[in-house]
Amino acid sequence: MKKLKVAVVGVGFWGRNHVRVLSELPNVELVAVCDIDQQKTTTIAEKYGLKAYTDSSNLYKNEDIDAVTLCVWSTRLSKEALIALKANKHVLVEKPMAKSSSEAKKIIELADYKNLLLTVGFIERFNPAVRRLKEAIAEGKIGTPVSATIRRVTKWPERIGDVGVVKDTAIHDIDMARFIFNEDPLSVYARAGNLRHTKFEDYAQIMLTFSNGKSAFLEANWLTPYKIRKLTITGSEAIITLDYITQEMTIETLGQTLTPRYEVEEPLKLELQHFVDSIQNKKDPLVTGMDGFKAIRIAEAALKSANSGRLVKIRY
Repeated sequence: MKKLKVAVVGVGFWGRNHVRVLSELPNVELVAVCDIDQQKTTTIAEKYGLKAYTDSSNLYKNEDIDAVTLCVWSTRLSKEALIALKANKHVLVEKPMAKSSSEAKKIIELADYKNLLLTVGFIERFNPAVRRLKEAIAEGKIGTPVSATIRRVTKWPERIGDVGVVKDTAIHDIDMARFIFNEDPLSVYARAGNLRHTKFEDYAQIMLTFSNGKSAFLEANWLTPYKIRKLTITGSEAIITLDYITQEMTIETLGQTLTPRYEVEEPLKLELQHFVDSIQNKKDPLVTGMDGFKAIRIAEAALKSANSGRLVKIRY
């Protein structure tokens, strides 16, 4: 099969990881990188033997590529996604996809009109531990899922500057709650505030309510001095706990505790390989543009709830 020609736009901390992984995939020809920082772009391009650009429009005009991954700042994601789609490129846009659900909707509509693949960077869906958790739930190992508790906390990330913790961090677990329960939450109640950031919230607690009494409690902050990435699902028969970082999963029942051992795999590599395979095989991606839209919609409702101090019903 012919190699997919790909470029990366935005080569900051996360974009550099995209470049590294894409350069290792056997069915990818990584062609170019783009960033508004000329020195950063040149450094990465020279390291991997790529073309360097500071304007994505010039990249699409001059290079023959099939797809692009977008790793720019959150408030620029929608602009870059629209530029890429108008240039007829398949797109993986990092979360949160856009700064508003209305912008996200425009991206989805253009991708549909152009018949181009659009996916959003919800990397935890590709975490092997999450895949095993989904399998365990489907096999009935915990009975009926009742609640999810997810903690995603860490110290202040210097790279953040254009969105708060809800859209940058908690949005991963908003998507994860939808993914685990296979449905959309009905309402949200949230609390949020800022201790170190003058413009955006740096801590939030979010309660999502689903049908039939199910709920998800999400905690996200940039205040904890060390990184925690953990998920617990309580079922009618057992509890599953997993660590996103170590990829360890534990199933606890009344009579036993099981901790199966598996080989650790890099979620980003699995995600980008899936992006490439979906394009080459003309299959729908695991994460759709609508998944990105709904996650932003829920995040917006959570921020509205935090500002008003009231429960907010979510409309999609």
